[in-house]
Amino acid sequence: MRPGGQPNMQQLMKQAQKMQAQLASAQAALAEAEVTGTAGGGLVTVKMTGSGEFRGISIDPKAVDPDDVETLEDLVSAAFTNAADEVRKLTEQKMGPLSAGLGGMGLPF
Repeated sequence: MRPGGQPNMQQLMKQAQKMQAQLASAQAALAEAEVTGTAGGGLVTVKMTGSGEFRGISIDPKAVDPDDVETLEDLVSAAFTNAADEVRKLTEQKMGPLSAGLGGMGLPF
């Protein structure tokens, strides 16, 4: 900060550009990463990218019971929820350090 409490704009711009590059790098890493969600002890597996894009699902034939479709539906839903939780954790891991750095730029958050 300059005397009088005013931030140095040139320094702020450099920090903003650096953070923008770090953000782009983190987003690219998320897009390339793959997470897996499972349910039923691995009977249903869902794969997603770190950015939340669905990649595939695997259902063990043992999970398929024509007389109990509801259980399979629950397993699929649970596997998607688990995969989404993994995406959230990965996002926090990759993006967390960047959001923590915003406070160091003299910005009010």
